[in-house]
Amino acid sequence: MSFPPFRADHVGSLLRPEKLRRAHRDFAAGRLDEAGLILVQDQAIREAIRMQDRAGLPVVTDGEFRRGSYWGRFVERCGGLAVRPARFAFRDDHGHATDFTAPHVVGQVARTQPLALDEFLFLSCATKLTAKLTLPAPSTFHFWRGSQYAEAGTYADPEAFFADLAAIYRAEITDLQAAGCRYLQLDEVALAQLCDPDIRDRVRADGLDPGALVGLYVRAIEAAIEGRSDDLVVGLHLCRGNHKGHYLASGGYDEVAERLFAIRGVHHFLLEYDTPRAGDFAPLRFLPRDKGAVLGLVSSKSPALETLDELRRRIDAAARHAPLERLGLSPQCGFASSAGGNPLTEADQKAKLVLVVETARAVWGSVRG
Repeated sequence: MSFPPFRADHVGSLLRPEKLRRAHRDFAAGRLDEAGLILVQDQAIREAIRMQDRAGLPVVTDGEFRRGSYWGRFVERCGGLAVRPARFAFRDDHGHATDFTAPHVVGQVARTQPLALDEFLFLSCATKLTAKLTLPAPSTFHFWRGSQYAEAGTYADPEAFFADLAAIYRAEITDLQAAGCRYLQLDEVALAQLCDPDIRDRVRADGLDPGALVGLYVRAIEAAIEGRSDDLVVGLHLCRGNHKGHYLASGGYDEVAERLFAIRGVHHFLLEYDTPRAGDFAPLRFLPRDKGAVLGLVSSKSPALETLDELRRRIDAAARHAPLERLGLSPQCGFASSAGGNPLTEADQKAKLVLVVETARAVWGSVRG
């Protein structure tokens, strides 16, 4: 098995086409039934698969077209979870801020039905390429609400909560593996946020220890994927927030790199590196010999198209800290972590995916590891 398995990859979510957005609005308003919505979703996913295939990608997703946000279905299909305002805000480089919502624990969490099995089954039947399935990382259900992550009296401590949460992940992964899933990606934001000095200060003001949270979230990931089969590749995507061109945090990976790259069971890391906010490549020196890194050098937040020469220079810079043969290339995040998407067109999106493929072929001679 190569590290990473693909030289050209992408994080998962894609811009929702207008017909799909309209169908979701009609469904919410009662003008379209569930069967009608699923038919529109199916068609949009098939078209998204064709787009990814024509771009030359060796791995495809369903664009997360059945989700309102990357973690929304988890809340809908588990008992004990609700939605409340997050204790952080997205912002951009012009100082504009926007609030968002986050999962909140209201009871003992339990999996009441498969979370994404239907997504994988449709995707895998619709393509001969590798089908990647994405899930939110465990920290999603704790960090954004901080010390108020759960209703009082629900759990004695976060460790007890994460033990129940790990059981949900393991049950889902068992079903996904039985269905043929061989590439699972967990989307992790909290560990990237904990690289930001300002956010670490806010965490301390909330009565929590940033270093202890890093350890808690690392253990939660390991528990969630414990017992997976050896032929299931697990990628961990690190993200500093991605909503309509806005972000949540800044800061390099230095604060978490050693513990992050040592997570048991994770095969490779998809790392945000599209702006100086992500820091330099020096933390890659902690990458173990049996793990890879996919460099998120292409921005999914802006329509400005990077150049192949620019990307080659940055890959060369990264290769001074980790061997080139253990690196790959992708956009820094998905194009639409929530249905609202980022300020790009579908043409911009495809151009960026094509550029990832062309650069991978120029640098490594192949889009596969």
